[in-house]
Amino acid sequence: MKTSIDTARLAEVGQRLADQVLQVGIDGKGPLKGAEEVAAEHLRSARGDVEKAITKLIATHVRLAAVSGAVTGAGGLITLPIAVSASLAGLYIVATRMAAGIAHLRGYDIHSEEVRSAILVCLLGSGASGAISKAGVEIGQKSALAALQKVPGRVLIDINRRIGYRLVTKAGQKGVINLTKMVPLVGAPIGATVDGIGCKSISVYALRTFEPQSDTEPTGVDGTVG
Repeated sequence: MKTSIDTARLAEVGQRLADQVLQVGIDGKGPLKGAEEVAAEHLRSARGDVEKAITKLIATHVRLAAVSGAVTGAGGLITLPIAVSASLAGLYIVATRMAAGIAHLRGYDIHSEEVRSAILVCLLGSGASGAISKAGVEIGQKSALAALQKVPGRVLIDINRRIGYRLVTKAGQKGVINLTKMVPLVGAPIGATVDGIGCKSISVYALRTFEPQSDTEPTGVDGTVG
């Protein structure tokens, strides 16, 4: 009985984690800029060269992830109402914004449900295939985004929930979950080096998921903030 209750709590935390990481990482909140704005800034810095902008974007976010508590502690930005450590949630937010920035720069609509689900998939990397297959979607030789194309909205919601669950259980393996209190973020940092490496690894999956498109270019290419 206790196991089923804990599983239900994990599922609830996972759903909330997925929803809020997407919202904050893509749209921004408080002092944290949204993915489109940050992508536009890097594109201007790269003088309109999309791939150079992406390289700069990744480097920026890897450094940001390596600074312990940089996101969750910035000006009292947020305390996500989930039982995951501040450092780990911060990594997820930084990596989400990075993946969304890559997608935006390569011409994908980061406000579409399938792209947002694909961004979550990037956070799990190779571990995402299991979560997706349990929702009835097989990646196979296709990219995650290709596999998610034309998938019904209810299935995408299920995939997001399953990925959130996996992210939370992954955090639990590091001993940073408190399922009994469900309190706002408190936890201790897990190490700048680990977060930086984790963010870099996620960037590899994001680059693979959001391949270059020859017939599109991101908003903000003229120097305006999208």
